[in-house]
Amino acid sequence: MSSPLRDFLEIPYDQLEELNLTAKARRLARVSPDEAREDRMRYLADEKRIKAVTVCFTDLEGRLHMLDYDKKFLLKSADNLTFDGSSIRGFSAQAESDLRLGIDWAAFYWLPADVFGPGKVLVFAEVQERDGSPYRADLRSRLKAYCADLYRRDGTVCNVANEIEGFLFKGHYAEQRYRETGAFEFVSTGGYYHTLPNDPLRTFIDTAAEAQRAMGFANEKDHPEVAPSQFEMNYSYTEATIAADQVLLYKLICRQVAHRLDLTASFLPKPVTGVNGSGMHTNMSLARGDTNLFWDGSGTDGLSATGWNYVDRILASGQGLCLLLNPSVNAYRRLDPHFEAPNQIKASPIDRGSMVRIPIGNHRSARVEVRSIAPDASPYLSIYALLRAGLEGPEPADVSVREGRETLPDNVYDAIDNFRANPFLREILGAEVHERYAELKLAAAQRCPRLLGTLIKRAEVQFHHEVTNQQLWTKF
Repeated sequence: MSSPLRDFLEIPYDQLEELNLTAKARRLARVSPDEAREDRMRYLADEKRIKAVTVCFTDLEGRLHMLDYDKKFLLKSADNLTFDGSSIRGFSAQAESDLRLGIDWAAFYWLPADVFGPGKVLVFAEVQERDGSPYRADLRSRLKAYCADLYRRDGTVCNVANEIEGFLFKGHYAEQRYRETGAFEFVSTGGYYHTLPNDPLRTFIDTAAEAQRAMGFANEKDHPEVAPSQFEMNYSYTEATIAADQVLLYKLICRQVAHRLDLTASFLPKPVTGVNGSGMHTNMSLARGDTNLFWDGSGTDGLSATGWNYVDRILASGQGLCLLLNPSVNAYRRLDPHFEAPNQIKASPIDRGSMVRIPIGNHRSARVEVRSIAPDASPYLSIYALLRAGLEGPEPADVSVREGRETLPDNVYDAIDNFRANPFLREILGAEVHERYAELKLAAAQRCPRLLGTLIKRAEVQFHHEVTNQQLWTKF
């Protein structure tokens, strides 16, 4: 009998979950970077069945980029990983193109071999300048550093849970092929909570949920959403930077699983006319030790004065924040009040048209839910901006800001103007990054019809930052 030539790492799902949850717990315990690096490099050297390490980072718009490094090369060269930043939208200019990657060894994941292929593991990285300092346009580094400063100052931790909706369409690369087809094809028309055994949507949800569970997400529930072929898989809250990493992993898992089923997982905010769009409702709370700083049983809607101050500051910056939370032409179709759109700049415990909702909670679960975030928003940029706005942003003149006298912009051009005019966001992002982001959004908007109209246009899909590629971008 012949033996197999290749023996690559394949770990059962129950063991994967244990490994990834243990690694997550060590991140939450703030194990030192040196200890994390030594542990992981020792593991990679000892585990002979690993062939490659997938190193991930994101651009300014939140699009995931991945490089596969041969394991033996990475172990020798982990302190000198470079790439061409001028090839990444929103990063360095051609004249100053070389950037570095600094591996965040604590953000290490074991991958389901049947989804990602055997013999590979994944780790996140931070983008650095040539001298090794944090790169100004890497919002993951910004968010991580800000959260670390909060913890060092007085032990404050920001907890986040994202509820990410998406659509499942027939065929491979349905988004990239939309330029030719002009339509998406549903795989299911069952609607909210409704699927049958072996329905392709249910098969997809089950497979993706199993994969994210194995990667340590701490799943809570999953189900079809309101619109046909729409899905949502919820998982528990965690520290803000880990939560932002999980948003990208969630979308990566969904896209990978869908592709294996000859389908496309789409996170366009409003891919189909006439049905509900997709959101990324973001639940946030602050804790110090075992104390939830947002809980007060006698406070309005169970929220503490700290919690309400956080909400009021976010609402006061709502117009400027809108572009960060709704970063594409297509996102403004979702802010249509006919489809439960959270486009009112107000806070409410019950009105789902509010930008911020106050869910029912207790001393453990009290939180605020920012509902106006689209699923194509950069999790690092949006969480960073919301966290800083909630803690440091300008306070409103009075609490009438909670009543919804204003609505969010209904088009990307107004959102860009509001963003550019906001001095607080310019300050926390830095003038260069602030303007660079606005220019990226304007460049995509100018390739699309200025007026949305009632029908989704090919251009708003083709030039969407999560869809477009070099070939599509040149077809203008």
